[in-house]
Amino acid sequence: MASVSVRRTFSPNPHHRSISSPSSLRTRGPTSASIPYHPPLLLRLLIFFFASGIVLGLTVFSSTYEQHPEPEPDREPVIQSDHRPDKLGMKQLNHVPEQKLIIVVTPTYNRAAQAYFLHRLAQTLCLVPPPLLWIVVETGSKTSSETASILRRSGVMYRHICCKHTSGEVKDRGVHQRNKALDLIEHHRLEGIVYFADDDNIYSLELFDRLREIRGFGTWPVAMLTHDKSKAILEGPVCKNGQVIGWHTNEKSKRLRRFHVDMSGFAFNSTMLWDPDKRVHLAWNTIRQLDTVKEGFQETTFIQQLVEDETQMEAVPSDCAKIMNWHLHLDYRDVVYPNGWHLGNNLQPVVPLKL
Repeated sequence: MASVSVRRTFSPNPHHRSISSPSSLRTRGPTSASIPYHPPLLLRLLIFFFASGIVLGLTVFSSTYEQHPEPEPDREPVIQSDHRPDKLGMKQLNHVPEQKLIIVVTPTYNRAAQAYFLHRLAQTLCLVPPPLLWIVVETGSKTSSETASILRRSGVMYRHICCKHTSGEVKDRGVHQRNKALDLIEHHRLEGIVYFADDDNIYSLELFDRLREIRGFGTWPVAMLTHDKSKAILEGPVCKNGQVIGWHTNEKSKRLRRFHVDMSGFAFNSTMLWDPDKRVHLAWNTIRQLDTVKEGFQETTFIQQLVEDETQMEAVPSDCAKIMNWHLHLDYRDVVYPNGWHLGNNLQPVVPLKL
């Protein structure tokens, strides 16, 4: 009997088969790359407005940084030249008006209210537009440290000097002090308007503005208290159309003095001290205040060295209708100035604390 061979075919082990995921058994649809994606309408609007904002922002910044030429002010034509402009040409180019130097001369001496008066005058002068030079002349062989401290803190350009020459026979001790300042001005040829400003007077800022208008010699009325403080009087010129036509004064002064002016009621150009073309009386070797005259005559005798008559005077202002400074006649001659302002050490309390 013939034998029958049976050949059995073995399939691979089950663990060698790739088991498809359930999703792979599903029928796959079309891929995402084949279908266009359309974002929602709200998202598209947000993207549009965001892009528009960036474009507008860049436009604003680009216009901000554009250099626009500044409009030039109206200027007078300047002649061009190859050489460098001098000082006068530079001033005309920059339109800076030249201001006259005001030279304020203040005599001072040791008394109780000295610091108060100097502080008050310094506060006024520091408000005056420059240039201004304050010449403070102090009596004695040397300047005091208290006065020097006040001047250093004043913010005003100053020169602090002393006057040794004092005479007991001269009632107005400021005569030699003012002459000391005039020596300094003439020696250094300081060109400007000289004004004698005592420390106990009161001055308005308008006065110093008017001083720069003076060309030669200017004068104005001064209000003052009488010595008994009972009434106020005027002393100075009566003016019309810029010309002096008379004087405010009292009956006693009318018979004695030629010019009825207070020491703080006039100012003059410093070049009159040394320039022959500006001086009226060439016979005077030097123009100074006189210590040989009686009290109250220093003003008129000094002015007579500068001008001959009222026609050579300038009214300040043109109608002399404003009071710009006051002379109060505050007298502290019998009270001495305190010896410094520092407290002593180890002072005992008057009212001790109860601990």
